Amino acid sequence: MNALSKLYTFIFLFIALACTQINRFQGSVFPNDYTNPVKDTLKVLTWNVEHFIDEYDNPYIKNNMEDKFKTETINKRIDLLANNLAKINADIVVLEEFESRALAMRIIKEKLGKMGYKFIVGNESPDWYMNVIVISRVPLGVTYSYGSIYTPVLGLKDSLGRIESQNNINTRMISVDAQVSPSFTLTLTGLHLKAGRYDRDVAMRKGQIQLLHAQFQRFLKEDKNTNLLVMGDLNCTPESEEFKYLLSGHQKVKFIDPLANANIFSHPSENPQRRIDHILVNPPLAKRLIANGVKIAEGLDKQELKEISDHLPVTAKFLVK
Repeated sequence: MNALSKLYTFIFLFIALACTQINRFQGSVFPNDYTNPVKDTLKVLTWNVEHFIDEYDNPYIKNNMEDKFKTETINKRIDLLANNLAKINADIVVLEEFESRALAMRIIKEKLGKMGYKFIVGNESPDWYMNVIVISRVPLGVTYSYGSIYTPVLGLKDSLGRIESQNNINTRMISVDAQVSPSFTLTLTGLHLKAGRYDRDVAMRKGQIQLLHAQFQRFLKEDKNTNLLVMGDLNCTPESEEFKYLLSGHQKVKFIDPLANANIFSHPSENPQRRIDHILVNPPLAKRLIANGVKIAEGLDKQELKEISDHLPVTAKFLVK
């Protein structure tokens, strides 16, 4: 092979590699009976629904807080949640402090059958009754769970001088690919980070975020234009160190808070004074975010919201085309 032929071969391979993108949906197909319900805009919702359970107790999970709810209270909350989900009418829903995927399927079958929620994923804890569930009208792809992973309690050491670690609450983090349209996919991460305001709680949240940064970097290595969406109860306010760490604590992973300059609060629902429920986007996805599209869900009854949860639902809208 002469020098000119080698040059042409190199150019061909370079172009081929440059044009190649890993499609996480490769090998999957749309269901035979699927008609895409999303037209010009995609609406997403995150909502911590506060100890949301059914009347059946998992025999392997015992907790006094779970057992205190009466059947009539449970049934009323199920009705209220279903009614409000119908009013919000989001295409993708992330629920925190929600008992199980099975409960979500039951509510959809019995009360939301016409909403088109065919795709449901979760990563349930084996010993705790509050989980993160994703409900969607659009097909969901590979699901990434973190429950088996230990994360550091950053800055804290045990009696032997080792960095402390934990994996008790990492089931409350889940990532999943969503195919909104043939030309628009995103990777959604639903979160319910460690609660509490003590230094240890902050250190645990930062450890969880460090893991997420590593995972997001993997996604971006596959495709630098990957649309990353983070939603959930992060248990930290915009001015907190861990929230700032999530936004820009990694050189290659950056997020934007669309409500950075807005006085919008989500907790507690009865008298909102802080925002700990967030919807964050990375720069590629920010291009699709509709102006002023992130907000507290509108047109809902305040008393009903208070009966459902101590958190308010937060929504966002994105351009599909």
